[in-house]
Amino acid sequence: YSTDFEVHRNWLAITHNLPLSQWYYEATSEWTLDYPPFFAWFEYALSHIAKYFDPQMLVVENLNYASRATIFFQRLSVIFTDTLFIYAVHECCRCVNGKRAAKDILEKPTFILAVLLLWNFGLLIVDHIHFQYNGFLFGLMLLSVARLCQKRYLEGALLFAVLLHFKHIYMYVAPAYGIYLLRSYCFTANNADGSLKWRSFSFLHLTLLVLIVCLVSALSLGPFLVLGQLPQVISRLFPFKRGLCHAYWAPNFWALYNAVDKALTILGLKCNFLDGKTIPKASMTGGLVQEFQHTVLPSVTPLATLICTFIAILPSVFCLWFKPQGPRGFVQCLVLCALSSFMFGWHVHEKAILLAILPLSLLSIQRAKDAGIYLILTTTGHFSLFPLLFTAPELPIKILLMLLFTVYSFSSLKSLFRREKPLLNWLETIYLIQLVPLEIFCEIIFPLTPWKRHFPFVPLLLTSVYCALGITYAWLKLYVSVLTERISVRPKAE
Repeated sequence: YSTDFEVHRNWLAITHNLPLSQWYYEATSEWTLDYPPFFAWFEYALSHIAKYFDPQMLVVENLNYASRATIFFQRLSVIFTDTLFIYAVHECCRCVNGKRAAKDILEKPTFILAVLLLWNFGLLIVDHIHFQYNGFLFGLMLLSVARLCQKRYLEGALLFAVLLHFKHIYMYVAPAYGIYLLRSYCFTANNADGSLKWRSFSFLHLTLLVLIVCLVSALSLGPFLVLGQLPQVISRLFPFKRGLCHAYWAPNFWALYNAVDKALTILGLKCNFLDGKTIPKASMTGGLVQEFQHTVLPSVTPLATLICTFIAILPSVFCLWFKPQGPRGFVQCLVLCALSSFMFGWHVHEKAILLAILPLSLLSIQRAKDAGIYLILTTTGHFSLFPLLFTAPELPIKILLMLLFTVYSFSSLKSLFRREKPLLNWLETIYLIQLVPLEIFCEIIFPLTPWKRHFPFVPLLLTSVYCALGITYAWLKLYVSVLTERISVRPKAE
């Protein structure tokens, strides 16, 4: 079963049995607590229910303990907390413009959006098969997006501040929230040409936003600040020694970078440009989570990834500030921030692609161009999650679920925009179709060859690199679409 069962079992045990002062120091298990304090309190609350299912799961020393009652409780807790996600989807559907004519309820944009979110293949397998608690976290994010779209700015800000202290990966999209709240809430009026009316700036509104952030942060980090443990908490939340890439390379720019470095290394060895004795063997392909050095290309540092990410999100943030385009512009910026951070971030997990896919669903039902980008990103991003389910019994399950969701996505969006040009061009279609032979090779053919013993990382490498091409293309296409839209369309006064 997934290692995340043991991760969360250990966190249940830590928060249930140990005092607060030891939560971020306990290291009996290799799966130490590395989420923000609100999530630790969430585990603490769950532990008081878990003891009625099987108290042995709450013993810190019971490493890899996985009784039926333990697994049942963990599965049940994910299902129960998903109620927040369901409510958030309902609120998002209320924000959608439903003016597009539809003969059947199944063709209504709101219905399509609800299915795309609630039946999202990636979220389904990550939470309910692989096992994690992403559902209620994405519920908080979508609910905050809905509140901002409804101009309930303080509620949206509060929800996002709370979300950051549940899981800090959502810092990826914090620039979109910060700029949009400043632009739409702190400036209460625009000039006729859409530019800022500086005299309309409200210090009261800014003070309220700062107060919300400070109060939530104090509630979360305050106890550890008093204990003098804030540096320890920060070191757990940002473990830079884990290396540039995860054990399975997330399909982003660094996967392509690593692949090029490997290709140049092989070429250099064959042409005698490199000395094989001085090159570390399989430094990046051993499936280990660690720091490593590139052989030919310059090695990448955390600072370098930070700079790349900052440069990548800058155009989207500028667009949101100078030509905001209302809630739609905010969601576009949110998706671009998520994708840019995924493309260039340090030690990115493959599951982080959902941070862009889910909010992009909101855009996919509004314009045909966004629907086409959504289909490319969703199909490629979901396929990149296949290695999470690696056992033989899981193979038909993930293929069937992926097919069901993909077929529905294509058919529903094609029906929604049937009067417009095709959502994908011939090159994009060919790229997506090639995922089928790639899956056959990686899951069926390669395990039967002698290469599996000597090059076990090859299927993961091929999947990561091929999906990285599609995700990079979707990111660039969305960026070009947004920039073109901002240049050609004059902003309206909000």
